[in-house]
Amino acid sequence: MEEKFVVVINHEEQYSIWPAGREIPTGWREAGAEGGKSDCLAHIAQVWTDLRPLSVRR
Repeated sequence: MEEKFVVVINHEEQYSIWPAGREIPTGWREAGAEGGKSDCLAHIAQVWTDLRPLSVRR
């Protein structure tokens, strides 16, 4: 059985994945996608097109 993950995002709009069911670290929040590792990473590749932190993009 494949481990489940959630996609998380921080205040700089940087994405990562986190094991589902574990407490999300301070400074991060769920970004609305969940599934296997490859599915979550594919979602991140699709939505995170500008890798610069938010503070740099402004």
